[in-house]
Parts: sequence; structure tokens; C-alpha cells
Amino acid sequence: MQLVETDIMKKRNSTEYHVSVQGSDRHSGNAAAPLRTIQAAANRAKPGDVITVHAGVYREYVDPPRGGTADDQRIIYRAAAGEQVAIKGSEVVSGWEQVDGAVWTLKLPNDFFGSFNPYTNELGGDWFFPKERKHHSGQVYLNDVGLNEDVSLDELFNRDGRSWYAKSSEWQTQIWANFGGANPNDECVEINVRQSVFYPSKSGIDYLTVSGFTLSQAATPWSPPTTEQVGLIGTNWSKGWIIEDNTITHSRCTGITLGKYFDRLDGMIHDYGFNAHYQTVKRVLARGDWTRDNIGGHLVRNNRIAFCEQSGIVGSHGGAFSTLVGNVIHDIHVRKLFGGYEQAGIKLHAPVDTHIKNNLIFNCVIGIWLDWMDQGSRISQNIMYDNHQMDIFLEISHGPVLVDNNVLMSKISLLDSAQGGAYVHNLFGGEVAQRKEHARETQFFAPHSTDCLGVARVGDGDERFHNNILLHDAGLKSYDGNQEPVWIDRNVYLYKAKASLLDAHALSIPDAETRFQIETSGDEVFLALPLKAAWREVRCSRIGTGTLGRSRISLQAFEAPDGSPISIDEDCFGIARESIAPFPGPFELMKDRDRTRIWPLREGVSHPGAVKQVKEVFEQGPR
Repeated sequence: MQLVETDIMKKRNSTEYHVSVQGSDRHSGNAAAPLRTIQAAANRAKPGDVITVHAGVYREYVDPPRGGTADDQRIIYRAAAGEQVAIKGSEVVSGWEQVDGAVWTLKLPNDFFGSFNPYTNELGGDWFFPKERKHHSGQVYLNDVGLNEDVSLDELFNRDGRSWYAKSSEWQTQIWANFGGANPNDECVEINVRQSVFYPSKSGIDYLTVSGFTLSQAATPWSPPTTEQVGLIGTNWSKGWIIEDNTITHSRCTGITLGKYFDRLDGMIHDYGFNAHYQTVKRVLARGDWTRDNIGGHLVRNNRIAFCEQSGIVGSHGGAFSTLVGNVIHDIHVRKLFGGYEQAGIKLHAPVDTHIKNNLIFNCVIGIWLDWMDQGSRISQNIMYDNHQMDIFLEISHGPVLVDNNVLMSKISLLDSAQGGAYVHNLFGGEVAQRKEHARETQFFAPHSTDCLGVARVGDGDERFHNNILLHDAGLKSYDGNQEPVWIDRNVYLYKAKASLLDAHALSIPDAETRFQIETSGDEVFLALPLKAAWREVRCSRIGTGTLGRSRISLQAFEAPDGSPISIDEDCFGIARESIAPFPGPFELMKDRDRTRIWPLREGVSHPGAVKQVKEVFEQGPR
């Protein structure tokens, strides 16, 4: 990739700026005289230029002032090949004084924080539930592990675990921390001082690439769909970003934002809920710039995203027409110190024509949550397990949405609170539950666009289930009593899983083993579950655009974003399916198998941080 970019640069007569911790912002920025800060390079870079950052830790907020002009005239920010480059929103602090036992304190003048003090900045907003406590965007880290915030000094002194509390006056901020017996002056202690790490303060900064960095420790705000969504790294209402091969961790709220612009009415609609969202959608549509040509179309690939307390990836409208592929997302909203309705590994509103594929998502509150105006999206070839509430939640949308070739092994595999879905060749290890909606409504669009055609209530049908394997006792029985049409055919129901009355060609195997185990070895993940080649007798057929029809409200076909037909002719691993009687579920199986490697999905694919089973030391939830 680097050689190709270098060749392109020569053709364009572009500039490569170098950044080094040994550099100076007075330098020219060439390899022999590198700059000191990434921001200095950003201020100089023009479309087509490359910023190469060399090994070290850069404690700064990068605010790119301009973007590229096209896909082949983008501005590229990249870590130098083979070098470890970290950009942090924190600062190292020392000079702690011991108060009593494990508790230490530190006093900092408020000008240490500049214009933004995370320890006076409270989290809050639409659909944020503080659990009768105050929460700030600051954070204290001991050796790169975040400590919990306490609500008072009494709570801190009476807690056994590691935690912190802060109080500010007009001229200083004092932090107390329980370090659990560690001496903070002998360890690495960092605190959040910047709201973001890489985020343009202006919208319309298009065609940027951010590649190969470790990005961490930012004092990000709560980001509902009704306000500007500021992430540890975010795109701020733009088009055509590539965010790839990064490790993104320890955001107070959200890792990556593909979200909404700033609006002067953000947070001003005080009914605290759904009317705020309706009004936001109307304002987005009225602006006229939310189109495929102007917004979205981002590529987020091969990142590791972890230890964020709201979402790994969040986006309201701005994630439309995007592709999220090959990411490892884990440990999202696991502390549960606050509540809300925006927490998930991936949480998107209006993901029009967005493709979410080949991701590994585990130990999150919810794996993937697509909410409102989900039309033309596809969730395919993902691996999800050990998510606390569910793997996939589809809410208040008319579709079409295609969910195919996924391995979904959490307690609830799917919560369906939408319509217009097609579920094909999945392995549902947990419950498939329908939460019927008859009162709420949402917009629908002309196919593959954001041209709004109207608003309609969400029904309880218009769903399709083909060629899936189900392990949970409930099977697909929740769809038997729907008022609207549902198409269910040729699914395999194991052990006590109940076949739908609508499934005329169901294969029920009451003696099948349904106990499974997720096993890890190094960077690999395995599914221990007996799979039998004999299940091919269910006689599945190839599924695609021609067999799935159109969603009832939007009248859009289950097809590719360019309008071409699709055929589900590959399995979870990209292996071609049999043209006649393909195997049910996500694997094209030719012989019995008791154990299957499910990650990585492709040979030779490397992901930053891979699937390290890292567990941070903290107490979950308030006392």
C-alpha cells in the first residue's frame, strides 16, 4: 500500500510531511527535518499530501483544517511502517501526595486544562440516565487502566477497588484517587485533558485517511443522535473517510463517531426523548445536504475498538452509505456506571445502504444496534458472542435490511423491533425475539437515497427467515401470530427449538447437541458445536434479490447499493455455496465438524490487538 501511495504522490507532485518526537514545528517537515506535532503537519497539508508520523507518544488534539477533494486526492495521516505511534488525549501527572492508605491527592491549576476542564464538564443529554449520580468526562488511568469515578470522597474512602473523585474551584482542580496500594509516583498515571484526539472542528472535511495509530484516552461527551457527535476520533458531517488499522481505546463515551453536525438547537428540546429525535430528523432533511454525494461513504476497517463507555462506533445520519469491515470491538459499556439508550459496539441511526461485515464483536452491552430509518443496510459475516443483552437489535425501521451468514451466540441473538428484514444462513445460538411495534413511526426513502418519501408506522411483519440454524428453545415461534405477512422456510431447529408453524419445510432434530463453547487460542476464536452434514436434507435453495421480494413500505428490493441484484452465494468465510441445496447456517459444510475456527474469517488477515482477552480491573457499577 505504501509503494502504491508513493507512486501516486509522484504523479501528483504531492508532498509528504514527516512528524517526529525529535522534530520541531519550525522545520520544513521533510524526512531530514521533521515537524514536532501532527497538528503542524495538518495545518500545511493539501489534498493529495501524506503525513507520516514516526514512533512515539503524541499528546495532542488533531483538528484537521481541510480535507481532500476526491478519493484519489485525499489527505493521508499514517503511522510510519513498522513503528508504534500513539496519540493520546491525556497527560502524565506526578507529584501525588498520600492522604490515607491507598488514597492519594493531586492539585492542578485550572490553566493546566486550558479552555476545557473534563473534571467540571458533566455528561448528560437525550437518553442519558445518570443513575442519580454526577458523571464527568474526565478519567484517571493507572498504567493504562481506567479507574471508576466516585460520587463523593466518602464513597472513595469506603471503596475497596480503585477509583477517583475530583472537585474544582475557580482556580484549581483537586483529584483524589484510590490506587489500591500502588504508589502513583512510581507508576504511570495519566488523566484526560482533551475532549478528542482526532476530530475536525468544522464539518465538510472530506476524504481523509487515518491509518495505523493507537488513539486513546479522550474526555468525549455523551453522543445521542440529537446532538453533534464528538468521538475520540470522528468525521463531523463529512464524506469519504478511511479509518483503518488503528487501535482505539479508552474513550469516556464513544470511540469512532460518524455522526451529526453541530446545530444551535442541540440539547434545546427539553422534552428529553422522542420528540427531540423527530425534530432533529426534520432539521437534517431540511438542510438538503444529507445526500450520497455529500455525506457518509466512510470506510472503517481492521480497527480494534475497546474500553469505551457508550459505543465503539456511533453515528446519526452521517454513517449512511458506509462500510464497517474487519473490526474487533469489545468491552463496550461494561462498567455500567450510567445508563442510556445509545450503548452498543455499533450504534447507528439512519444507516442507509451501510454494510457491516466481517467484524468480531464480544463483551459489549449490545453488539449491533441499528435504529430508525434503517433502509438498504446489510449485516453479514459477523461473529458475535458474550454480549450482555443481545447481538443484534433492529429498531423502528421499514427496511429492507439483510442479515446473512452471521454467527450470533449471545443469550439473545436477535431482538427484532422493526420490519422489512431478511435473515438468511445465520447461526442463532441465542433467542430470536420479536418486540412488536404498532405505535411508533419513522421515515422511508426512495431506494438508495435520502430522498424522503413519507412517514409510516412500523408493523409486526414483512420479515423473512431462510436457511438458518436455531439452537434456542423459542425457535421462531414469536412470528406465528403476526398480523402482517411473514415468510419462513427451510430452517433447521435443534433440540428443543420450536419450528414456526409457517415453516412448511422445517427440519427439526430433537436429539441434536446444542451446547456450545467459545474457545480462544492466541488471536484465534473457535466455536465448539457439533455440525452435521446430514442437515443438508432440509434442501435449502439459493436466496437473493429474486426470492426476497421488496420491503412492504419502502418498496425497495433486497439488492446492492448500486441497484444490482444480489445472491447469497458465499458463506461466512467467503467460500462458494453449493448452487443446489446449500448447507443451512453460515458455513458451507461438506462433512461433519465438531469445532470450527470462526476468527479470523480469512487466512492471513491481521487485526490490531486481535482478540486479546484483556480485562480491566474495576468494580462494575455504583455501590
